[in-house]
Amino acid sequence: MHNILDEDFFSKIGTAQPLSQRIERRIEDLIREKKILPGQKLPSEFELCQLFSVSRTALREALKRLNARGLVEIKKGSGIYVTQIKIENIINSLNLFYDLKFDSNLIQQIIEVRRIFEPEIAKLASTNRTNNDLRVLHQNIEDLIKCDPDNTQLEVDIINRFHMNVAKATNNPIITISMEPVYSLVPRLRNLIFANIDGEKKYTISLQEKIFEAIKNSLPEDAYHHSVDLLKRNMEIYDKYFKGRIIS
Repeated sequence: MHNILDEDFFSKIGTAQPLSQRIERRIEDLIREKKILPGQKLPSEFELCQLFSVSRTALREALKRLNARGLVEIKKGSGIYVTQIKIENIINSLNLFYDLKFDSNLIQQIIEVRRIFEPEIAKLASTNRTNNDLRVLHQNIEDLIKCDPDNTQLEVDIINRFHMNVAKATNNPIITISMEPVYSLVPRLRNLIFANIDGEKKYTISLQEKIFEAIKNSLPEDAYHHSVDLLKRNMEIYDKYFKGRIIS
């Protein structure tokens, strides 16, 4: 790894913006341009003040904001480091946002998002899936069939796992990252459905089996249409039983 002190990264700061904001923007630009890399240690506060020709007060204010935004990590007794961006942290932040916003309106919005993306995901899975993906999906369906009907929570977890594994079967990690926070909300909705609507488990199994067979036999259009049918059913149930209700 190159020595960032040997580069002209930390030159004197201009005067167009408030000083701390200019420092913050300079460091942010260096991170975005990958001139300083995740995990890399920045110069000390004293060195940064000298390089930027700024006061320690202005520098600390800039570092405080960068830290709050998750761009740098300040380790007491060790120094200042560019934050290692982790996928799970991004997903956890989205999960928290959705959880705090959970109500009947969000349920409708989540179903709408799934109706846009999920059929295409099933379609792609039918062309990209591996034999191991098929084993996992088949096991999901078997687990759902065998699940104790009184254990609603386990049922909805298994159903959610199936849809998440269809996304993984695309073997496109961006799809998995994008859909995981959406699927994190599905068990809460399905808990409401299975607790109130007779026969819904049987219908879900039948559609999952059709989606699985289409993926297994590399039939993208069938996978697409069966996924559309399942999500159409979800929206019909939402409109009939939950639209306008206060849900927490």
